Amino acid sequence: MRILVTGARGFTGRHFLSAATAAGHDVIALQTNLQDKEALKREVAGIAPEAVVHLAAISFVGHAMASAFYDINVIGTLNLLDALAASTQLRVVLLASSANVYGNCEQSPITEMQPAAPINHYSMSKLAMEYMARTYLDRLPLFFVRPFNYTGPGQAVSFVIPKLVDHFARDAGSVELGNLDVAREFNDVRDVCEAYLRLLDKAIPGETYNVCSGHPVTLKSVIALLSKMSSNTLEVRVNPAFVRPNEIHRLCGSPAKLIETVGTIPLHSLESTLRSMLTASR
Repeated sequence: MRILVTGARGFTGRHFLSAATAAGHDVIALQTNLQDKEALKREVAGIAPEAVVHLAAISFVGHAMASAFYDINVIGTLNLLDALAASTQLRVVLLASSANVYGNCEQSPITEMQPAAPINHYSMSKLAMEYMARTYLDRLPLFFVRPFNYTGPGQAVSFVIPKLVDHFARDAGSVELGNLDVAREFNDVRDVCEAYLRLLDKAIPGETYNVCSGHPVTLKSVIALLSKMSSNTLEVRVNPAFVRPNEIHRLCGSPAKLIETVGTIPLHSLESTLRSMLTASR
């Protein structure tokens, strides 16, 4: 397929380009800024994609400007969908949302039926994007993915796992973090990209798919594993400035719908993921 990818220079985008190219697809990175409506329409028309994977977003929850979440994640997506609406060759559009839209809930693992309860601007912008995009279902074959936390080589050190890997790799001695009593899935970006590729063939328009493993780990256990793998110790200090008042304490998804749709995806172990990140950091 001829796949147009937004956010191709980002963390997930770079890995997706590699995976899609290796799978034999013709992959094209969008060059136009999502806020330039007319240039966007011209570029999309010139590419005439068969599939679109929309990854471009402000994804760091702690981003300084709240308005940027809505400018890029909602209005940027709106501009993209307007540009795609005139494309006649289009077979499928993947829109990347986030598991953060579920917020703090007692249900675990979380299914796609769980009502959304966003608690920060990032998750609110992603949910708003989903609702907005549904108004295009009569014109576009789009579906949504809600990936749970994932990581891998090349992720910015503003995210907690790359930050920890960086500190262990250079034997920094100490690190300052926010909330330590959290549990997350820390899946491998390669597995997420494989799920996206399979969903381009199998997803049903209008449907939402959790992209997850169902295996959460505590941040403290990640620190212990990195210490063992690197043979380094790290003093962990809690910096109140890094503690988010609306922190999601546990985020674990049910992959049942994903598996039913695309089959079982062989998953990289957390140790394998962390080892690849340590190697890249060194």
